[in-house]
Amino acid sequence: MTEAEKHDTVLDTGAEQLGKIYAQALISAAKNAGVADKVIEQLNQLVDDYLVSSPDLQAAFASPRIDENEKVRVIERLFGDQFDAVLLKFLKVMASRDRLGYLSAVRVAAEAIHDEMMGRIVASVRTAVPLSDDLRTQISSNLSGLMNKQVKLQETVDGELIGGMIIRIGDRVFDSSV
Repeated sequence: MTEAEKHDTVLDTGAEQLGKIYAQALISAAKNAGVADKVIEQLNQLVDDYLVSSPDLQAAFASPRIDENEKVRVIERLFGDQFDAVLLKFLKVMASRDRLGYLSAVRVAAEAIHDEMMGRIVASVRTAVPLSDDLRTQISSNLSGLMNKQVKLQETVDGELIGGMIIRIGDRVFDSSV
């Protein structure tokens, strides 16, 4: 695990800022079209299933050497019949501005904006072993009652923990780890 992976506060502030700007535009367009949930799900799929599993695609999207028209052709060929028109148009705009390399930052910001819109807060949960469904439900329920909001769990298995868990919600940390 690299230092950046250990500390989720280590971030390229330029990428974070660009991500927020583009995410706000995407969420706004998707909300106006009534497809915000669908577009967020598809953006997650794009980043998780396509970019993470294909370093070549990720490099091509980020490369200034590949021209905008070629990137648009790749977007249409790969995603044209499976992604919503709002997301496709957004990807083409990002391609035209040579910003496809920031899709991961856009995804992070879009999820945060969407969660806030829906009245959800994100709780980061680090455990030594994966959570069972019962424990996940119990943690989510307890945190929802404590925070008076719907809680979305972001789970991470941390091999350095022997047992217990560490829960982080914003700047609050609940540490019951061993």
